[in-house]
Amino acid sequence: MNSATNSTAGTAASPMVGATAIAQTDTDDLVAALVDYLESGTQQGIFAPDVFADVTFPRWRIQTATAEDLLRLRSDSHPHPGRVRVERVDRLDDGFVIAFEERWSDDAESWYARELIRADVVDHRICELSIYCTGDWDSARRSEHDRQVTLIRP
Repeated sequence: MNSATNSTAGTAASPMVGATAIAQTDTDDLVAALVDYLESGTQQGIFAPDVFADVTFPRWRIQTATAEDLLRLRSDSHPHPGRVRVERVDRLDDGFVIAFEERWSDDAESWYARELIRADVVDHRICELSIYCTGDWDSARRSEHDRQVTLIRP
């Protein structure tokens, strides 16, 4: 398992009527594979072919209905490789929620974003995603933030 998934792993469950609980090891494996994909761009069959994704940015919203479209959206918006720091993973009966920050470079600029993903899992594959992103912060935005805000936690 990728060491990034061990940072602040929590557990939470809210049983759903008719839902089939997924094993913790399945969740851990999927989270590790998702982090690997986010960092490398290499997808290990973790998405169902008809995975639905609803991606929300500060001023925009995009949806995809297939794994191919999701992978294209990701590769168009986030060049690889990058680094992911997992802040928290909450295991659910039918999937997981992961909070993380991401850093990457593009055209000699370093970028940063914080994201929260709610993933539904069926048959060991992610079948639905709700993704919330702060938007991409360049070095000027991060410097402005650092001058105006002192964070209590990273």
